Amino acid sequence: MRQAHSRRRRVGCVGIFAIVGTSTGVGKTVVTAAVAALAQARGQRVAVVKPAQIGLRPGEPGDLATIERLVPGVATYEYARYPDVLSPEAAARYAGDRPLRLTTVAKSLAALDTEFDLVLVEGTGGVLTRFGPDGWTMAELAWSMQAPAVVVTAAGRGTLNHTALTLEALRARGIPLAGLMIGRWPDEPDLTARSNLADLEALSGRPLDGALPENAAGPIKSPGFPDAGASLARLLEMAGRRRERSAPFEATARAGLSPAFGGTFDGSTFRDDNTPEPAGTCAG
Repeated sequence: MRQAHSRRRRVGCVGIFAIVGTSTGVGKTVVTAAVAALAQARGQRVAVVKPAQIGLRPGEPGDLATIERLVPGVATYEYARYPDVLSPEAAARYAGDRPLRLTTVAKSLAALDTEFDLVLVEGTGGVLTRFGPDGWTMAELAWSMQAPAVVVTAAGRGTLNHTALTLEALRARGIPLAGLMIGRWPDEPDLTARSNLADLEALSGRPLDGALPENAAGPIKSPGFPDAGASLARLLEMAGRRRERSAPFEATARAGLSPAFGGTFDGSTFRDDNTPEPAGTCAG
């Protein structure tokens, strides 16, 4: 097992990155797809790994199917699948399946690291969701692989506490933060979502590294993301090369991720444009 390090790696470099969430349903899959799309557009060989898929039976399309649709040609790997919507550890137990072992997953990732320029590992649930009977989590996996973490969070109520706990868990283990991103920015953000932007920045000590529009994985039309106007229907209607079919989502990814990930998103500008003025503030 290699020692964890504090050196921050950019996604433009080779290596393994952990995509972890502050909770379920925050948009880890679409963020993973966006990072993969821009890396692949730069000519990198990209692999996406989902150690455990929950809530689906064999043959049913899961998170990796979404990534394959959004990023044609990307290599994907799923190590375990469980029908119940539980933590991978509990799901394996109730299904009577063999649980995932940290050493097994780490060995597979190490092999992929020699074959691909970039390996993205998408977690299940939050950063401390248990994967096996020994209690290993995405935090332990990231530490063992010396993998910086991309934290995906929500925009609305509860996100500040969830984000603070996630960042604290990473810091306690010496896992570098590669970026903090909002996985589903609302088309019409309310006061809570808008006011959370400055607080999220304060928690991480840096501007956001991304905010992808809600429904970015399907039909999308968001005034805050002008490059994201093509719908999934248009995507499916486009004929010809894979490059043409993946162009709409690639544009969405580029608008929604920071330059550290190959995009054009500016976290400070995004915060300033969306943060509400305090009551009683007069313009002019």
